[in-house]
Amino acid sequence: MWIIKRIWLFLLTNIAVIFLFSIILIIIERVFGIDIRAMAGQGYLGLLIYAAIFWFLGSFFSLSISRWTAKRAYGIVPFSPQQISELSGKERLVYTTVLEIAENNNINTPEVWIYQSQDPNAFATGPSKNKSLVAVSTGLLHHMNEKEIEGVVAHEMAHILNWDMVTMTLIQWVMNTFVIFFARIIAEIINSRTDWKLWAFWYMATYIMLQIMLWILASIVVMKFSRWREFHADAGSARYVGKEKMIAALQSLQKLQALAPKNNDKMATMQISTRTAWWFKKLFMSHPPLSERIAYLENLRIN
Repeated sequence: MWIIKRIWLFLLTNIAVIFLFSIILIIIERVFGIDIRAMAGQGYLGLLIYAAIFWFLGSFFSLSISRWTAKRAYGIVPFSPQQISELSGKERLVYTTVLEIAENNNINTPEVWIYQSQDPNAFATGPSKNKSLVAVSTGLLHHMNEKEIEGVVAHEMAHILNWDMVTMTLIQWVMNTFVIFFARIIAEIINSRTDWKLWAFWYMATYIMLQIMLWILASIVVMKFSRWREFHADAGSARYVGKEKMIAALQSLQKLQALAPKNNDKMATMQISTRTAWWFKKLFMSHPPLSERIAYLENLRIN
């Protein structure tokens, strides 16, 4: 059922993006008299503008509704100040850790949510520091002690305070724009070398294959930055609650990974950990191996 829900949310988001993109194009063409679609078909500058507008709208619209999407995709349940007395000790720790770090850094307190999952995970999302969300799984609360939970929550708060969601969106926007742009240029070059004799079907097939190949290369850049931001979020956790707590959380995840089936990649989604992999697969990992993160924290000097 959850797979159907996520597919539906994905389709709904893309339909909304296309609709919004169409409205923006109509406004540009009718109000400013600029025919973006004609420009895209006539020159590379128009194509670049067209692709940039489309992916900008798509990326930032998805970011703007990321909290709404997460709530519905995971079926998460909120904590509220009125419920604080009803929470368990670990649930209360999650809420108070988020509240304390937010107050110390002068931002609005993020929404704090819990979702049902046996996998020990947590994530943060939202369009800005003052409109964000921190969610933890029931599996994380079950498997980790208070010190480890505090380290993980501080890690997610570091993502919010570092503007990681926005910067990842910007990088994804730039990469997607250039994938479309250069795929079109290369397809045009290939077509010109055949004296413009490629059938429409083969031209589109070539164009799509080039997009896939360039998207794979772009993903390496995006994932490299994603791994870099994980180290910085770990450093943020170390500054907020002490590096021994984040190290303890990562060591706990190592033990849990050792017990998990080899084909279980649920802990390597958008959240706090990923398995060790051979070098080529590492290029596409969103999170560094836990051993590298632990070594980084052990060598980290906090001023």
